[in-house]
Amino acid sequence: MPFLGQDWRSPGWSWIKTEDGWKRCDSCSQELGKKNSQCTIDHSIILKSGEEIFNNEECEYASKKRKKDHFGNDTNAQSFYREKWIYVHKESTKERHGYCTLGEAFNRLDFSSAIQDIRRFTYVVKLLQLIAKSQLTSLSGVAQKNYFNILDKIVQKVLDDHQNPRLIKDLLHDLSSTLCTLVRGVGKSVLVGNINIWICRLETVLNWQQQLQNLQMTKQVNTGLTLSDLPLHMLNNILYRFSDGWDIITLGQVTPTLYMLSEDRRLWKKLCQYHFAEKQFCRHLILSEKGHIEWKLMYFTLQKYYPTKEQYGDTLHFCRHCSILFWKDSGHPCTAADPDSCFTPVSPQHFIDLFKF
Repeated sequence: MPFLGQDWRSPGWSWIKTEDGWKRCDSCSQELGKKNSQCTIDHSIILKSGEEIFNNEECEYASKKRKKDHFGNDTNAQSFYREKWIYVHKESTKERHGYCTLGEAFNRLDFSSAIQDIRRFTYVVKLLQLIAKSQLTSLSGVAQKNYFNILDKIVQKVLDDHQNPRLIKDLLHDLSSTLCTLVRGVGKSVLVGNINIWICRLETVLNWQQQLQNLQMTKQVNTGLTLSDLPLHMLNNILYRFSDGWDIITLGQVTPTLYMLSEDRRLWKKLCQYHFAEKQFCRHLILSEKGHIEWKLMYFTLQKYYPTKEQYGDTLHFCRHCSILFWKDSGHPCTAADPDSCFTPVSPQHFIDLFKF
């Protein structure tokens, strides 16, 4: 009879009753050995099948996780909110507990769709730049993820349509400087998230900078009316509508005619008078050899010392009556008798200041 020990790994022996007592049966042991070898093969097959099942489960779990991460990257936290406005409160009340944070406002105000609007694009970029300079560590984990998702969409938009690359280069320069400081000085400031995540973000930003550095403008073949075909007075009016000196210089590089118009002293004088006060002119007066004021040099000199006026096609608005921050086109449920009188445009710096406690 076969004997099975308590240890399940025991092969078991076969015994036969004789006149001298019980003896081990060698033939049976050989047959049992064959059976055990077969069982071993079967056991290996079971193990392999078990590994396959485990691997399948692993793959299925990893696939689900990738889909979840992909969904989390493509969709922002703000998309789960129907209202595109937020109540700004800095202290607890009977109706509302806690306070509103910068990260919460950043998630709720629909910046993903705002970057697709040419009127709001510059505003959102400036806001991201201010957050990158001083408020990046104050964002929550979800707000950080949303921040870099929106930044990724902005970079891809610039790479596709070749518009506003200089603004994004300035933003990424400030962001990379901040990330380098945070990574090198780990432990000196409280970082939300693992240090490896911040290193990965820094590598992503450096990769974006390289892509923008290698960006080449494709020459468009157009047989119709071009900018050079416009009369001189219309080209001059276009230059006078610019509020940024670098835009004037860039446009002046297109044709010799535009370069001549972009070097007009009156144009740069108007630009200086728009951005700066007369007292500031006197402190940094630059004269040529003939005694004329170098307004172009004056502009770039004053720009180093004083902030320029910000001009945006559309901005966030703040309702003083309801204490609600919102996009004007989206609106909000205002209870005032004359809502328009309560609305105040909010600059990017004012947006940051609203959430400083």
